[in-house]
Amino acid sequence: GKTLNAGQICLAPDYAFVPEESAKDFVGAAQGAVGKMFPSGLKDNDDYTSVVNQRHFDRLNSYLDDAREKGAEVIEINPAGENFSQQPHQKLATHIVMNRTDDMKVMQDEIFGPILPVKSYKQTSDAVAYINDHPRPLGLYYFGQDSSERDMVLNNTTSGGVTVNDVIFHVAQEDLPFGGVGPAGMGSYHGHDGVLEFSHRK
Repeated sequence: GKTLNAGQICLAPDYAFVPEESAKDFVGAAQGAVGKMFPSGLKDNDDYTSVVNQRHFDRLNSYLDDAREKGAEVIEINPAGENFSQQPHQKLATHIVMNRTDDMKVMQDEIFGPILPVKSYKQTSDAVAYINDHPRPLGLYYFGQDSSERDMVLNNTTSGGVTVNDVIFHVAQEDLPFGGVGPAGMGSYHGHDGVLEFSHRK
C-alpha cells in the first residue's frame, strides 16, 4: 500500500498498528517485501513511482526531518542501498517511522507518500480506542487469522471501508459501495449505489 504509486493513493494506510512484540519483525518483513517486489532497486525502476512534484517531495522529506527531530527512529526501506540524494525524478524510498508521537507532522496530515508511521500496542482494545479517538478513516485494514479479534475490531470501529488481510482493494469491488464517513468524505458510489448517489429522482 505504501509502494503502490509510492503511497500517493487516498487509501494508502497513514499508520500501522503492530503488536509490541512484533515491531522488529514487522520492519524486517517490510524490508523483505520491498526487496521482493523491486529486486532491481527503486531509484531507476520504472515500476516505482516518483513523487508527483518537487513541492510534495520537499513536504514528505520535511515530515521525516520533523519526526527525527522529535525522537522517532526513521528506517529507510532501500534494499539495494541506492543513493537518492541526487536524482532528477523526486523518487523517495519507502520509510518506516518507529516511536512516532501524535505531535509529529507525519501524524497530523494526510501523508500521500511512501512513509509509514508504526505504533505498537499491547492490547487490541488499545488500538481500537486510538482509532475511535481520532477522525474516522477512509479505509481500515485488519491483518490476522483470529476471527473473533477481527470481528471485535470491525464491530467497534467506523471507517469508509475495510479490507481484511490486504490493503486498498475494497475499492476494486464494483458491487460494493465505496466512500468515506465524517472527515473522510460523504456518500458512496460504485454499481447500483453509484446510480442512486449521482441521480436526482424526479
